Amino acid sequence: MAAVGEDDAAWERAISAATKATSAPKTLALDGIVKSSTGRLPSAALLERFAASLEELSVAGARLSSLEGLPRLPALRRLSLPDNRLLGAAALAAVAEACGATLRHLDLGNNRFADVQELAPLAGVGVESLDLYQCPVSKVKGYREKVFALIPSLKHLDGADAEGNERLETDDDEDDEEDDEEGEEGEEGEGVEGEEEGEEDDGEEGDEEDGEDGEGDDDEEGDEEAEDEDGEAEDDEVDADAEDKENIESKAGSSLPNKRKRDSKDDANGDK
Repeated sequence: MAAVGEDDAAWERAISAATKATSAPKTLALDGIVKSSTGRLPSAALLERFAASLEELSVAGARLSSLEGLPRLPALRRLSLPDNRLLGAAALAAVAEACGATLRHLDLGNNRFADVQELAPLAGVGVESLDLYQCPVSKVKGYREKVFALIPSLKHLDGADAEGNERLETDDDEDDEEDDEEGEEGEEGEGVEGEEEGEEDDGEEGDEEDGEDGEGDDDEEGDEEAEDEDGEAEDDEVDADAEDKENIESKAGSSLPNKRKRDSKDDANGDK
């Protein structure tokens, strides 16, 4: 028990040092920091607190001989456990139970797996890249063909595909980029919807502005019509004044002969 307590204390110090910058790390590297005296991982409670965020976990060269107590890590995509003392199906059963639904990359290089059937627990997980370099199983006749047949999801084994083509470093980057793009598609879709709504709003505002401009044009047309009517009324008044003047002059002209006649009579009477 003392050894377990000592190991947990050493693991806790190592984990605290590795995560001091954040309370929700995506990557946790504990390579070579602790040499386990029990051959076991740290207490499950020390890793469970990061379960929601942890996507990569690396524990290399820690003298691990068992994965018992590996907690559920529902976001984990990459697990690296090279240079340890792991062997047997039980260790990989613990991996499948803890993160089999999300795990894509598993590094078990330089461990003690000696038979292809020890890898059987990985048959039902979605692991795409598996490293077993320097493990005794890699010396088994037909090793590559058997492992690819056992794990249908597998794309690369020890850095090469089923045809022996070496995996490029960019392949891993492309896989990570695809995962990031899938996660961002929803956010972009929401952004596009927001832009469309904004465009619709701009269109409506433009229509309203056009309507206001139209009203202004109508007012201007009404003013012009009123001015035309006022002009016509003034013209009518001028015409009426002209007609009145003509009538007056006409009357004045018609009375002039009568006046002359009266004057002639008066003159005649005076002569008598």
